[in-house]
Amino acid sequence: MNKKQLKKSIKFSISIAVITFVLAAIFSVVSSYILSGVMSIIGLVIVFIIVLIGVFFDMLGIAATAADEVPFHAMAAEKVSGSKQAILIVRNADRFASFCNDVIGDISGIISGTASAIVVLQIANGFGYGEGTSFQITISVIMTSLVAALTVGGKALGKFFAIHASTKIIFIVGKIIAFLEEKLKIRVLSNK
Repeated sequence: MNKKQLKKSIKFSISIAVITFVLAAIFSVVSSYILSGVMSIIGLVIVFIIVLIGVFFDMLGIAATAADEVPFHAMAAEKVSGSKQAILIVRNADRFASFCNDVIGDISGIISGTASAIVVLQIANGFGYGEGTSFQITISVIMTSLVAALTVGGKALGKFFAIHASTKIIFIVGKIIAFLEEKLKIRVLSNK
């Protein structure tokens, strides 16, 4: 590795750390605010949505690293929408996977844990049990185990799809990004 690559890697690592800090703070505040004002059953649904977001982005990150660039070149030659974006994703698979798996995926894992704790307290209070009671501890163990099982099981299934359907997945993501960039003028990918 030369100095230029090292410098570029350090710059990316610092920027991704700052982005993670900001997104984690925003998601934490928003999820805590939303969960504090809803019934425990809706809170459970929100926790599972957060888990699914983490699983989904983990799948995208793995698909980017598993995808082959060659099919997208043929599509780009025919000017198929999303093919150029798919090429950029595959060429920058390390950065794309880092963002999807580490930033979004890990934030989802942390936020789902925090959200689970809020929901556990809501359930315990709803049944008239205070903090630290055996009922609250039991609900906490069940909730933590369920979130962990769904996260790990979901990511395992997502990895299967990511590896076996990487071209399709990245092409769909490329089409979505093309739509955002071309129709909505939102810059998502950079050629740098």
